[in-house]
Amino acid sequence: MGKTLIELKNLTKSYSGNRVVDNITLSIRENEFMTLLGPSGCGKTTTLRMIGGFEDPDSGSILFEGHDLLPVPPYKRNINTVFQRYALFPHMNVFENIAFGLRIKKIGKSEIAERVAKMLRLVDLDDFGKRNVDSLSGGQQQRVAIARALVNQPKVLLLDEPLGALDLKLRKEMQIELLDMQRSVGITFIYVTHDQEEALTMSDTVVVMNQGVIQQVGTPVDIYNEPINRFVADFIGESNIMEAVMPEDRVVVFDETTFSCVDTGFAPGEEVDVVIRPEDIRITVDPADGQLQGTVTSVVFKGVHYEMLIETKHREYLVQRTMMFPEGSRVGMNIQPADIQVMKKGDR
Repeated sequence: MGKTLIELKNLTKSYSGNRVVDNITLSIRENEFMTLLGPSGCGKTTTLRMIGGFEDPDSGSILFEGHDLLPVPPYKRNINTVFQRYALFPHMNVFENIAFGLRIKKIGKSEIAERVAKMLRLVDLDDFGKRNVDSLSGGQQQRVAIARALVNQPKVLLLDEPLGALDLKLRKEMQIELLDMQRSVGITFIYVTHDQEEALTMSDTVVVMNQGVIQQVGTPVDIYNEPINRFVADFIGESNIMEAVMPEDRVVVFDETTFSCVDTGFAPGEEVDVVIRPEDIRITVDPADGQLQGTVTSVVFKGVHYEMLIETKHREYLVQRTMMFPEGSRVGMNIQPADIQVMKKGDR
C-alpha cells in the first residue's frame, strides 16, 4: 500500500443541531480500497460527501497530498464520485456519457476516443458505445457510471452504495468486478455501504462507524476476528455476545463456566463482554464431553452449513456446523481459547 493520500482531521458536521459526524480522524492511502461501513444515519455518506466537496464540515480539515482541500471546489478536486443513482444522461449514448467530462475539459477527439475505448474494455462493454443508456440493464448502467468517473483519471474514486439498486446475484458479481477494476487502474477507492459482506469481500481497510463516530479501523480479518466492542461484534457478521468476568489473564468466566482464552491486560475480576462466532462452536454428541450443555431448538439449512439454536440454562447459542443435529437433541459445546474474543465492557 502506498503513502497517505487523504487525511481527515477532527472532522465534524451537524444538521439542525444533530451531529452526524463527530470529530473523526482518518488516514487514507494511495491505491487503497477503503470502505466506510455502518448502519443508516451513522455518518458514512456525509463523510464521503465532505471528501467530494458536496458538503462543508463545521470544523476540522481535509488534506489531499498534504494540501488543504476545503477551499477547492468539487469539480477541481482530483476526485470523482459514483452515486447509487447513476445520473446518466438519457439523451446520450454510452460513448457520449463516458466522454462527457473529457469534452468539458476540451480534450482532443482522438484522445477522447482512445480513453473511452479503454474504459469500455475495462468495464467489459466493448461493443456498447453506440447503445442508448436506457436500453441497458442496471448492472450495465452501473458500469457506464464507473467508466464515466474513471475516464477522467482521478486519484480517488468515491462510491456511495453503488450496488444498492442491483439484485443479490448481480451485486456479488459486481463486487468482484469492482475489486478487479480498482486493482487494474491502481487508484484509491473510498466505498460506502451498510452491507457487511460487501465490506469484508472487497476492502483493504474497513472503517466501522456508528452515531458519527469511528468505532474501529482495520483489515476485514481484524474487524471480523478481533472486534473492539459490542457494537462492532454485533454489526459485523453473526455473533454470540455475553457478559463475563476475567478473574485473571487468559481466563474468562461466563454461564457459570471457566474458559481459557488468549486475552490479557484486563484488571483482575474485571467485567467484560465476550463474543464467540457461530462457526467457532464445536458440538459434541455426548453432552458430558462439552464445556456447555444444551438442547437443539431450531435447525435451518443454509446451503454450506446448518444454522442451529442450542438452548442452555443460561441462554440460546447460535451455532453453524456442516453436520446437522436434529431438534430436541441434547448436545455438548466446546470453544477453543483462540475463538473467545474478550472486549472492554460498555464500549459503544
